Order: sequence, then C-alpha cells, then structure tokens
Amino acid sequence: MPNDKTTKQSEKEAPKKETKPEQVLIPDFDINIERLHRFLGDGADIVCRTLQHRSFDNARYALLYIDGIVDGVSLNTMLLGLLDDANRYIEGGVESSLYHHLTERVIANGKLGEVNSINKACYAMLEGSTILVVEGSLKAIIIDTTGGKSRAVEEPSSQTVIRGPKEGFTENLRTNTSLIRRIIKSPDLRFDYKMIGHQTRTNIAIVYLEGIAEVEVIKEVHRRLDAIDIDGVLESGYIEEFIQDRAFTPFPLLQNTERPDAACAGILEGQVVIIVSGTPFVLQAPVTFVKFFQSSEDYYQRYDIATFLRIIRMTSFFISMLLPSLYIAITTFHQEMLPTSLLISLAAQREGIPFPALLEAFLMEITFEILREAGVRMPRIIGPAISIVGALVLGQAAVQAGIISAAMVIVVSFTAIASFVIPAVNMGVAARLIRFLLMILAGTFGLFGIMSGLMILLAHMCGLRSFGKPYLMPFAPFVASNLKDVLIRVPWWAMRTRPKNIASEKNITRAGAGQKPGPDQEGV
Repeated sequence: MPNDKTTKQSEKEAPKKETKPEQVLIPDFDINIERLHRFLGDGADIVCRTLQHRSFDNARYALLYIDGIVDGVSLNTMLLGLLDDANRYIEGGVESSLYHHLTERVIANGKLGEVNSINKACYAMLEGSTILVVEGSLKAIIIDTTGGKSRAVEEPSSQTVIRGPKEGFTENLRTNTSLIRRIIKSPDLRFDYKMIGHQTRTNIAIVYLEGIAEVEVIKEVHRRLDAIDIDGVLESGYIEEFIQDRAFTPFPLLQNTERPDAACAGILEGQVVIIVSGTPFVLQAPVTFVKFFQSSEDYYQRYDIATFLRIIRMTSFFISMLLPSLYIAITTFHQEMLPTSLLISLAAQREGIPFPALLEAFLMEITFEILREAGVRMPRIIGPAISIVGALVLGQAAVQAGIISAAMVIVVSFTAIASFVIPAVNMGVAARLIRFLLMILAGTFGLFGIMSGLMILLAHMCGLRSFGKPYLMPFAPFVASNLKDVLIRVPWWAMRTRPKNIASEKNITRAGAGQKPGPDQEGV
C-alpha cells in the first residue's frame, strides 16, 4: 500500500524505467542543441529558433519546440518579446546572467520549470512545452506552451439525455479536468497525476473529494496504477483491464462515462474518477451492479418518472438475457405451459422448419449481431439504413423461405430492442454474452438448465468485487439505507446519506439532508 505522499505526486511523474541513457546539459551550446535534435530523431516538426543578445556579449540562446502540439498564440507572443529584448541594449550595465535575465524579466509565461538533462527537456517538448537553452548554462528552461488543435467540447455521442447538460469530455486531459473544476468548486477536490506507458507516456489524472472518498480506495487506485508496466496507453480500456478486480467475468467492474455531470455525481458520492489523456471516456470506481442501470437524467426529472424508467431498464436487461432461452425451453421441453391456442399457432408456424428451436435461435441471433456490427462500422450516413433494411429483408425472406418461424423473428427482434434500453453499453454486451450460454442450457436441459445457469451466475456475481467493494451491494450484503437510490429513486430531500461502503464513514451524511419541501407555514 502506498503512503499518503502518493496522493501528492507531481504532474510529470516519469515512468518506471528510462528507455535512453541520461544525458546532462554541458556548457557547450552547439553540442546541447545537437543532442536535443538527435534525441528526437531530427524530426521535420522540430523547430529551433536561435537568437543573440546585444547586452550579454552576443550570447546565444535557442527556443526549441515541436510544431503542432504547442499553442501558437502564446509562442508567437513570447518569441516577439524575446526578439525585442535581444535587439535592445540595456543601459546602465548588466547585473545578472543572461539565464536569470530571461527568466526573471523577459519571459512572461506563468508556468516555468528547470531541467538539467537532455532527456527531461525532450520529454517536456513531447508534451507540448517549449525549451529555452542558454549558452553557457547547465540548465534549460521549460516553458508551458501546451496547445495545438484538439476537438472542442461537444455533446456526448453515446450517452445522450433529453434534459441535462450537453457538455461531454474530450481527448484533452486539461480540458477534462477543467470541466470537473467548473462543476465542483470545492477546495477539497483533489487531482493526482501519473504518467503510464514507456513509449506513449500517457498522462492520467485521479480525481476525488478528500474527506468523502475512502482513503483505502484512493490508496488502492494508486497501487494498481503504479503496478502497470506497459509500452503504451491509447484509451482508458487499457487501464481498465489492468486494475479491475477480476479478469474473467462478463460483467464490467468499472464504470465509464463521457459526461462530466455523471463523473461529478460519482465523485460527490465517494467514487474515484480516472481520466486518461487521449480519450473522452473516464473511469469510475468502485461501482456496483445497479449503477449500470442508472442514467444522469434520472436525477434531473421527477423521482416517480425516474423510478418508472429504472424499472423499464431492469426489465429490459432480463428480457435481453432470458427471452430467447425461455422460448427455446418452452417450445422444446415444456409445451404444456402454453395455452392451447397459442401452442397450435406456434406448431403451425414451425411446421416445415428444418432446424430445432436452439439452432434456429442461434442463426437469428448471430445474424442480428452481424447486422449490428455492420451498422456500427459502416459510414454513419448509410449505417442505420443497412442494419434496419437488412434485418427487415432478411427476416421476411427467411420466414417466407421456411427457414425461420415468424415467432422466432419476433422474439429475437424484441430481445435486440430490449438490449438497447440499457444505459451502459458494456452491461448490454454482458447480457448478450450471457444470452448465448443460457440458450445452450435451455436447448439441452430446458427450464432446469436456465435455472441452473442463473444460480451459477448469481453465485459468480456474489463473489465479484470492485476495488474491494461487493458488486451486488446493497442486496448482498444487504444495506437498507442504500435502497433509496437503486430500483426506486426517492426524492432528493429524502436522500439523507451517501452510499454506505462507498463513501467515507466520516462524511456519510449529505448537506441539507431532510429538508422536505412544503408551503411556507407563516404564509398559509
């Protein structure tokens, strides 16, 4: 377990191993510039602007940066200031060195740093900083000019809401942290920074509210992130696979979102948010099973409407997971459970079908999965048309050809529609994977196979943990106070406490708890 100092790590913490030997700066100006170019492979996007200062015996200094990842406005402003100062003669003599003159009187950027090695200077350039190398100095100046073109803040594409904020995270780490800062204006909000990936050197931010998030969870997040040893991190999914509690499970053990309001809601409840540079999807931990059926919009509208929608989502999850297997089991082994008229109708439809119900369902499910994937990968304009038209044409043609029964088309279509109701895509995928397993059990053992599969699945879920927290909480273990925001969402004034076993016990009570609305008694 890391100590408390781990939570105060610097923003530019280096990876665990150095890929190149350390090279220190020397007094020779030309050799330093040559080493900087050589370290970065003499790339065409590396810009070096050399100047001389009249008041310091024409001493040379150079600005080095990588074109495309720096802020052009701040860079040009700084360059114009340096050019003006270089051509100006300082009357009354020079009392300091050129290095101190530039850092104390000329460069106006708010964030400056010093390094004494070629390696650290180049790594700072790779992150968008500009390096100022002064002749005769054993140190280089790091000037924060991070910028360049990046995607603007837009509406989230995968988690849309009718009522609520329309801002979404972007691929820029600093933009994402600022979006959280704008919502939670608390001095207790903490940002711990790490760098993971020997080649990509990806910046990662750990966000939490001090005093609300559990200290042990924060330490565990740091420990698991520090243990990651990988060449590169391109998306938060890389991090998720390394830090989740169990590798072999269909259920997601970390929540991901591209909505700043959803991330801030988790932070206010005691969750820890992990932001990865280069992706708009942030991770939230710890998480429980019921969290994946909650939407940000549940808290922006009346509690009775939110409760109704949550019941719809949970019902859709079980329909998506169980409906095909129930149809297979009943039509194959338990026909006596159906009304006589319905049984006769299904028997008439299946007359002439060459495949058993299990194979028939597998053919339809796999066909629909192929159509779903084709709709996602096709160009956005024609993707929906391909999936909808393909499903209609193939389904109608298969029924007319006597390959598939009409009842099976209805079952598979309704199952697919139900899977789209689940707010979390990764939980919807889990239901799709479990569906195939239950279909095999239903085709082999009937309802007994389905019940056996559900019991095994429930036992598996009882053993799952998310950063040490039970996955099925508040049902197992049973926590009565947490039931107010599970299947039923009570009004905001009735949510007196934060989720137990997630938030810190020292700060479990919400501010303003119990202030039930009502008419002003004095004005009645």
